[in-house]
Amino acid sequence: MKKCQVVAIAAAIAAGSICGLGVPGSTRTAAAAEPAVTFREDVLPVFQIRCVSCHSPTGEGYKASGLDLTTYKGVIAGTKYGPMVVPGDPDSSNLMRLLDWKVSPQLRMPHNKKQLSVCDRDAIRTWIREGAKDN
Repeated sequence: MKKCQVVAIAAAIAAGSICGLGVPGSTRTAAAAEPAVTFREDVLPVFQIRCVSCHSPTGEGYKASGLDLTTYKGVIAGTKYGPMVVPGDPDSSNLMRLLDWKVSPQLRMPHNKKQLSVCDRDAIRTWIREGAKDN
């Protein structure tokens, strides 16, 4: 089982969404559960490992686009061409189009490297769907 599957199952159990069961003795409900994905713990580490070599203030990707993926503020600021994230709408977010390779090959991210895993892309997608919060 992949790590992302284990994390997703654990989050679902904690939220009480698998078989209607929650953590034994817990009074938390799925509605009261915290978001399954956070910027600091789930999204930023992906950017740090796979993206900031280019998309930091000294990187080639930053020089070309103005996109700084080293901070929440930088992600939300987007590029000199416009926003990258539409909070609540991953399908309209340019970031997801680039990461899902739904653009021409010369624009796909990361350039000339292996595509981000489905797990990493789904974490970013979920974070955007949940409002792209600074959490």
